[in-house]
Amino acid sequence: MSYKETLNLPKTKFPMKASLSQKEPEILKQWEKMDIYGMIRENSAGHPKFILHDGPPYANGHIHLGTCFNKILKDIIIKSKQMMGYDAPYVPGWDCHGLPIELQVDKELGAKKKELSKVIFRKKCRAYAEKFINIQRKEFKRLGVFGEWDNPYLTMNYSYEAAIARELGMFAENGGLYRSKKPIHWCCFCKTALAEAEVEYDDHESPSIYVSFPVIDDPCDISPALNGLDAEIVIWTTTPWTIPANLAVCVHPSFKYCAIRSGDRVMIVAEGCLESFTSIFDGAEYEVLDTFDAEKIIGKRCSHPLYERESVIIEGTHVTLEAGTGCVHTAPGHGREDYDVGIKNGLDVYSPVDDDGRFMDDVGEFAGRFVFDANKDIIKRLDEMGALLGNKAMSHSYPHCWRCKKPVIFRSTDQWFISMGHPELRQKALKAINDVIWVPYWGRDRIYGMIENRPDWCISRQRSWGVPITVLYCNQCGEVIKSRELFDKVVEFFEKKGADIWFEIPVEDIISEGTVCPSCGGKLFQKETDILDVWFDSGVSHAAVLEQRNYLGSPADLYLEGSDQHRGWFHSSLLTSIGTRGLPPYKNVLTHGFVVDGSGKKMSKSVGNVILPEEIIKEYGAEILRLWVSAEDYKGDIRISDEILKRLSDAYRRIRNTARFIIGNLFDFNPDTEMVSTDELLEIDRWALHRLQVLKDRFLKSYDDMDFHLIYHGLHNFCVVDMSSFYLDILKDRLYTSASDSKERKSAQTALFIIIRDMIAMIAPVLTFTSEEMWSFIPDFEGKTISVHLSDMPLPNEELRDNELGSRWDKVILLRSEVTKAIEDARNQKIVGHSLDSRVEIKLPEDMAGDIKGLIPDLREIFIVSFVELVNECHGVVYKSSLVPGLSIGVDAAKGEKCPRCWIITDVMADSDVYPDLCPRCANVMLNMNDNKL
Repeated sequence: MSYKETLNLPKTKFPMKASLSQKEPEILKQWEKMDIYGMIRENSAGHPKFILHDGPPYANGHIHLGTCFNKILKDIIIKSKQMMGYDAPYVPGWDCHGLPIELQVDKELGAKKKELSKVIFRKKCRAYAEKFINIQRKEFKRLGVFGEWDNPYLTMNYSYEAAIARELGMFAENGGLYRSKKPIHWCCFCKTALAEAEVEYDDHESPSIYVSFPVIDDPCDISPALNGLDAEIVIWTTTPWTIPANLAVCVHPSFKYCAIRSGDRVMIVAEGCLESFTSIFDGAEYEVLDTFDAEKIIGKRCSHPLYERESVIIEGTHVTLEAGTGCVHTAPGHGREDYDVGIKNGLDVYSPVDDDGRFMDDVGEFAGRFVFDANKDIIKRLDEMGALLGNKAMSHSYPHCWRCKKPVIFRSTDQWFISMGHPELRQKALKAINDVIWVPYWGRDRIYGMIENRPDWCISRQRSWGVPITVLYCNQCGEVIKSRELFDKVVEFFEKKGADIWFEIPVEDIISEGTVCPSCGGKLFQKETDILDVWFDSGVSHAAVLEQRNYLGSPADLYLEGSDQHRGWFHSSLLTSIGTRGLPPYKNVLTHGFVVDGSGKKMSKSVGNVILPEEIIKEYGAEILRLWVSAEDYKGDIRISDEILKRLSDAYRRIRNTARFIIGNLFDFNPDTEMVSTDELLEIDRWALHRLQVLKDRFLKSYDDMDFHLIYHGLHNFCVVDMSSFYLDILKDRLYTSASDSKERKSAQTALFIIIRDMIAMIAPVLTFTSEEMWSFIPDFEGKTISVHLSDMPLPNEELRDNELGSRWDKVILLRSEVTKAIEDARNQKIVGHSLDSRVEIKLPEDMAGDIKGLIPDLREIFIVSFVELVNECHGVVYKSSLVPGLSIGVDAAKGEKCPRCWIITDVMADSDVYPDLCPRCANVMLNMNDNKL
C-alpha cells in the first residue's frame, strides 16, 4: 500500500519560480487599478508626519543605476516609515532647466536654431524635458516606487518658476543680491559662467614656467647688497596665458626673501623656496647676496615682461611656500585670490578674454588666439624677451566643466552674485550646519568646509533655458532696478504664463506707469537676459514644494542624495533657506556613495563596465535591484556586477523558497479558529516565535537607523539558518506525518502562520513586489488588509519573547550541529546513509546536561534520526567534539524495521491488524483518519 496520499504534504499555488520580470508588471497594474498610493494616504491620515523631500533628478536621458539606487533607497525609507505609523507622503520631482537640455536641443536643431526666437527655442527645451520626465517616471514606477507620480514637482511648472522669482526677490530685498565684475569659472565651450557645483576636477597637463619681472625701483632700497645691480623678482605659474593680464606680484608679509646671483642675473625669491627654485639651474652655481623681510620689497615696482607697463609688488597672505618661488603672479581678472588682493590694492579687474576664450585686441600679437593654444606663443615670446627662466610640463588637478568635460578658465565678467557676507549668510549657514544630523557624520565636516571657504555665489548664466534674473537696467545710466514691486509683478506673470513671458512682453508691461530711474531719472529700461543657475532653481524647492503643498511642510525630516550633493543640492538648499528664512530646510541629511563596478572602478561606457537597469530588470526583475540596494552599505561606494547580482538572485531564491514552504504547509489552517495559545505551543515552536521577536527588534532598529544592509543580512540569516536549516527541517516530520488536526500539527502551523504573516510585512519596504505576492497566498485572517503595504509594521510581541528559552536552545542548536558532523563521519564510513538510518548515543558534559535532558523525547525529531539515547559511554563511530569539551557522540546503524509512511526505523511495530507494517505513531494516525471518515 502507498501511504503518500495520507501525508499532509504542502499545497500552494505560490510558484517556486518567481518569474519576476513577468510578474512585476502585473502587480504594477494591480496597484495602479486600486490606487495603492491614494489608499496609503487615506489610511495614514492624522498620523505624525515624516517628510522625505526628493532631490530632483535631471530630466535628460534614461535613468541609470545611480538614480535607481537613490530612488529605491528613498522608497524603502518611505515605506518603512509609513508602516511604522507615520504619514509619509512622497512627492517626486524633476530639475528641468539648464545647459544639458539646452545643448541636446541645440544638437537636434542644428543650423535651424538660428531661425528660432528665444521663446520658440525655450518651448522646444520644455518639450524635451517633458519627454524625459515621462520616460523616467515610467522607469521609476517600474522599480516599485510609490509616490505622487500624477502630481510631481517640476522646476519648469509655472507655479515653481514663480516661486523661483519670488525667492530671488527676497534676496534682492534683503541686500544679498548684487552685480559685479569678478572672476568666475567660465566654460569657453558652453559659453557660460559655472557655479562651484558645476565644476569637476580632473588631471590636466599644463606648462610650468618661471618668469622674471625686472625691478624698476632702485634695488639698493631693498638691500645695500644690491647696490649697482639689476634685480628681478621671479614668479612661477601653470597658466602662462594669464601673463598678459598680470598687474602685480604678491609676496607674503611674514616670509623672508633673499636675493641670489647666478651668472649675470640677480633674482629675488622666498627663502623657503630657494632649494626647489635653484634646482632649475641644472647645476649652475649661485650665491645668496642677502636675506631680508618682505616689507623691503612690498610697494616696489616691476616692469611687465611683455608690455610697457608696471606691475606692483603687494602683500598677500594667500602666498605659500608649497610650490613656486613665494612670489605669486597676480592677475585680478583671472583668479579669486588675485581679485581679492587686487581690489584691496586698487588694481583694475583686467580680463582681456572674450566669451569664446580668445584674447581681445588689446593684448597685441596674441589677439584672437584661444587662451590654451596661446600658451606656447606666450612662452616663446617670454623666452625671446629673456624673461623665461624655466619651462616644463606638469600634470595636476584642474577644474573642468561638468557638462562638456573640457578645462575651464577663471575670467572676470559682469555677473550676478548672492553675497556670502550679507546679511551674515556664511556665519548663519555654518551655525545651522551644527543643528542638522548628518549621516554619515563626515557629511557635516565636508559641507562645513565648503561653506566656510566658498566665494560669493555666482547665480547668473549666459544661456537661454532657465528662469530669467528678473531685473531691469536704466538705458541712460545702467542703474539696476530690482524693486519688490517689480518682483511681485513678475511673480504674478509667472504664475499665470510661466517664465517665457519675460522674453515675450515689452518692458512697458512689466514696470508701473511713471517709473523713473532713482539715479538719473531716466524712463527707458531694458531687461536682463541672463538666466539663473539651476542650483538656485532646485535649491528653493523647500519654498516651491514643501511650503506650497500644505500636506508637506518645512523643514523636511530628511534630504537624501549622493555624496556629490554636499556641493550641490544640499549646499544650495541650505543657502537659499538660511538667506531668506534663517533656518535650514532639513533636519537630517543622509548621503550615499556612488555606484561602481565589482572592482570598485567608476562605470564608463569607454571602459565597457556599464550595466543598464533595464537589462537587470529584464533578466532578474526589479526586485533584485531592490535587494541589491538593501544589501549594500550605502555610506561608501556601492558595488554591482554580474557576480553580485547572481549572488543576490540566489539569496532571493532561498528567501522565496523558505516562504513557499511555510505557505504550502498552511493550506488547511484557519488562523481565526485554529490558533494554539502561547502556553500550549510545543517548545520548539515557542523557540521559533522567540527568534521572530529577535528579528523584529533588529528590523525595527535597522529601519529606524536606516541601516538597511543589516535588514538584508538579518532576513537572509533568519530564512536560511534559523528556518530552513533548522526549524523547518525538523518540522517536516511533524507537519507531514501527524494527524492533520492534531495539536502537534496545529502548534507548528500557528508558529508558521505568525512567522510568515509578520515576515512578509517586515520585508515589504524592501521586497515590495514579492511581499505583495506572498500576502495574497497566505490564509485570510481577521484584519488582513487588501495589500501588505496597507498593513502596519509588526512590533515585537513580549508574550512570545523568551530569552531563557532562547539561551537553552542555543545549546540544542550547537548540539545538533555536532550530531550532524558525527553522522557525516559515519556516512563517510558507510555505516549509515540517510540520517534516519542512524542510532545516536550522546555523552553530555555536565554544563549541558541540565538543558538537554528535559528535551529527551524531542531529540529524535530535532536530530532527524531514528533513535537517540543519553549514555555514559558511546559506541559505534565515536565523534569527540572540539567545540564542546566533554561531548562525545556515537553513531551506529539503527536496528529494526523502517516505517513506510514516516521512514523512521523502529524496533516495535504497531499492534494493529489493519496497519501491522506501520510504526505505532503512524498506525494511530491512520486509524483516527479512518474513524473521522466514518
